[in-house]
Amino acid sequence: MALNPPVTIDGLYAGQVALLAGDSRSSAIVKSAVAGRRLLSAEGLAGDTQADRRVHGGGGKALHQFPAEHYARLAAAFPAAQNLAPSGLGENLSTRGMTEEQVCIGDVFRLGGARIQVSQPRTPCWKIDHRTACEGVAAFIAEHGLAGWYYRVLEAGEAGAGDRLEHLERPAEAVSLAEFWRVIREPRPPLAALLRLAYASGLDPQWTGKLTQRAEWLRNNGSNT
Repeated sequence: MALNPPVTIDGLYAGQVALLAGDSRSSAIVKSAVAGRRLLSAEGLAGDTQADRRVHGGGGKALHQFPAEHYARLAAAFPAAQNLAPSGLGENLSTRGMTEEQVCIGDVFRLGGARIQVSQPRTPCWKIDHRTACEGVAAFIAEHGLAGWYYRVLEAGEAGAGDRLEHLERPAEAVSLAEFWRVIREPRPPLAALLRLAYASGLDPQWTGKLTQRAEWLRNNGSNT
């Protein structure tokens, strides 16, 4: 089932690695709107960099999308938080009308001249609390599954704000990002549910490894369902 109608990209963002304000550590979470069109390749958006390539950028994390409507929910929960507006949490794509409830692992989209595939959810980290100057935002995002998602690039091409994000394909037995978060948050999820995630078509192999290891641990420690 396709997502209709196609969603328009409200903003496209890129950033450079720099020291975090008041911190000795570096990040590229601070991003600015891209003017015009940029090449989107397997390594990500041209002009966008990452401080730690082990956990951001390239391959299965070439592009990060975050639903703009999540910002209102975060602002309601954390009234004193800063930078709760599009690009504030380091996303490359800002949209309205797509959330984790509608988007599935393995979904393929056309974005401008590029073809991209949802590969995994974002895993929120400490940089979000630093960016918002508010402790607990990252934990809230993880608890409620509001982290957005990453794409791998299947076919390079140029993209820009105002382009449509057109849904092309969805795997059979697809797993929504909302379902993914619901299962992994359970202390002892049913093995069948966990393995359904692990072998979801299009899921990044690193996640498959993590989930199968967790399933094996649960199987060896008394979980048979």
